[in-house]
Amino acid sequence: MSLQLVESFTEFKEFKNIDRATMMRVLEDVFRTMIRRKYGSDDNFDVIVNTDNGDLEIYRNREIVDMGEVEDPNKEINIEDAKLLEDDFEIGEEAIEEIDLATFGRRTILTARQTLLSKVLELEKDEFYKKYKDRVGEIVSGEVYQIWKNEIMILDDEGNELILPIREMIPRDFFKKGDTVRAVILRVEMYNSNPKVILSRTAPDFLERLFELEVPEILDGLITVKKIVREPGERAKVAVESYDDRIDPVGACVGMKGSRIHGIVRELKNENIDVINFTSNIQLLIQRSLSPAKVSTISINDETGKADVFLPADQVSLAIGKRGHNIKLAGKLVGYNIDVYRETNEEENLDVDLNEFADEIDNWIIDELKAIGLDTAKSVLEMSNEDLIARSELEEETIDEIKKILEAEFEQ
Repeated sequence: MSLQLVESFTEFKEFKNIDRATMMRVLEDVFRTMIRRKYGSDDNFDVIVNTDNGDLEIYRNREIVDMGEVEDPNKEINIEDAKLLEDDFEIGEEAIEEIDLATFGRRTILTARQTLLSKVLELEKDEFYKKYKDRVGEIVSGEVYQIWKNEIMILDDEGNELILPIREMIPRDFFKKGDTVRAVILRVEMYNSNPKVILSRTAPDFLERLFELEVPEILDGLITVKKIVREPGERAKVAVESYDDRIDPVGACVGMKGSRIHGIVRELKNENIDVINFTSNIQLLIQRSLSPAKVSTISINDETGKADVFLPADQVSLAIGKRGHNIKLAGKLVGYNIDVYRETNEEENLDVDLNEFADEIDNWIIDELKAIGLDTAKSVLEMSNEDLIARSELEEETIDEIKKILEAEFEQ
């Protein structure tokens, strides 16, 4: 029976996230419960547990009384029985007796072992939950241990199981068993009474933590990351600000010849990162957020939350960006719905808005053309069929038909 307890302690020593003091407390609580069931009270018992080697000692303290005066056998012992323990005991003293585990019986000890296992497992879950609950938003690294269809299991340095769902991975991420992965702790939740740590590589917090690792000025508080918006794996915009005029926040984040940002870009699978200088001037912030496009004028309507941006014809596609990522992220960064328009001169005033062709061209086609910055007839005609096919969902036959309709308008 003692051997089984020793084996139990050996198992318990392998548990993670539980410190020695907590383990001692749990073990003592279990054995005191065992004592109360047998003796009714544990007030006069001392329980000594050694988690290193599995030693367990239980001592009962009883007052020595004269023969026939024992009222509570658990707390009192007559003088003759006391002298069997130590022959120099006297009435009024306290007799200390070591309790043999065998007196509890095999079944009781096996029950105690199961109770210990249950309590320690429950305690480990609680400690694991608390440990990671306080670390939400931090970066962790671990080794890929198991790959499933919808998620990957990662083991941290202590062997804790962390989950990286496929939806929280960058589209170009590809990992195999044994690979080291970095991600941010997105959330910690309880699932069927078990703590579950969810990681993310697509969250803005992941990019912010990477900047903190690469840019000491951010960690020191000299530069502040005001806002981050991302299209994971495609493009990100990071607004930064410095309260020290001597520090260029954008230059510090990019580093000499891009030395600081290159590591972040590689980690994010070549995600294009625009670092811009934050300002409370909304018009200036919109202009910076649409970089690399050069903006001419901006009209803002605070009531509708809309911003109309006018640019030279050759800058419209730059403002919109590949698959509309640039303008979409700029809108999220500044908090306005941004619409871009081509500047017009006298010659261009002869142009015709695409909306005027709504009776001849389907609305979805007009919307498709506007999505890539083509809002007039001439802008469509000036673009080659190859470019239109590459930048839109339109087929060549459809494009030919559209151009015939538009050319007919100018011929008239």
